[in-house]
Amino acid sequence: MDSADFVFDPNYIDYDNVTPSGNFPSEEVFFHVHTTTCFTEVLCLLLLVINVIICLLGLGGNGAVIWIAGFGMKRSVNTTWYLSLAVSDFIFCACLPFNIANSVTSDWIFGLFMCKFTSFVMFLNMFSSIFLLVIISVDRCVAVMFPVWAQNHRTTGKASVLIVLAWIASAALSIPSIVYRDVQSHLGINHCINNYKSSQYSHKFIAMSRFVFGFVIPFILIIVCYTVIILRLRATQMAKSNKPFKIMTALILTFFLCWLPYHTFVLIELNQTFHKEAIILGLKIGTTVAAANSFLNPVLYVFMGNDFRKKFRSSILSKIENAIGEDGRMISRYLSRSSSVDARASTHI
Repeated sequence: MDSADFVFDPNYIDYDNVTPSGNFPSEEVFFHVHTTTCFTEVLCLLLLVINVIICLLGLGGNGAVIWIAGFGMKRSVNTTWYLSLAVSDFIFCACLPFNIANSVTSDWIFGLFMCKFTSFVMFLNMFSSIFLLVIISVDRCVAVMFPVWAQNHRTTGKASVLIVLAWIASAALSIPSIVYRDVQSHLGINHCINNYKSSQYSHKFIAMSRFVFGFVIPFILIIVCYTVIILRLRATQMAKSNKPFKIMTALILTFFLCWLPYHTFVLIELNQTFHKEAIILGLKIGTTVAAANSFLNPVLYVFMGNDFRKKFRSSILSKIENAIGEDGRMISRYLSRSSSVDARASTHI
């Protein structure tokens, strides 16, 4: 069972969906429930507090980014990117209270639909975030390598189309949560779990596909794009400010560090020789760390957008606006300068 999806459920339900011979048992699944509550376990209580903090900061921070990028700034390609990223994180944080309540009551009281939906949103956030980071990286790479083409074709309309496609792909890859998520009851207590007993290979296939499409391939593309960008800017010496690159690098590094523990323990879980309790503990911690990514993004906008000494002279909203605006100004400066250079060169031909 992919136990990570239920985030930090203190009452882990252990069931075997495949017999040692590889055949599916015809009898009813047997459950072994630990009767401890979250308030009696130090780690569980700590994860509960952390998730409450993530939820509050994530809703507040991403709400501020949505307000600024959506209503307080002129519409541009860059604000479109960051607005979509903030919306993804905001939706995820809005679903965290359901899992927090589940950890407190040790009982899933929200029904089958919300059991499937909250898990679906978790992976929708994961895929959409990384896909958006890939799109931003490719966008910058194209702007640096082909500035004239980018200046003529880089529009908010096309950016919106790419975002819609990214969300569609993310939703498609998140469908397994709807298919295999289930609510099962034992001794009057409901549990929102994954149920892979209908297919022997579903668990491995889904885990590997999430790792490959939601982690490995995107990061290879991002690394390639930023390698090209760095080499190009060093060769042309056109980069006046490192702030946008610091922000983007921090966003990518944060995503990598937040999601790496989760994917690591999901892959370890596929090897049934490891101790189950250790895997369960690792998945609980890994999923909480992954959730932290949703509130760290707006924090990065604030603390990396301006010089630290100037932060206390302006409001937090101004800092976020400055961080997002600086990104767009850098791309615009580069496109303008590159176009001027190309124009001058064309007069000598």
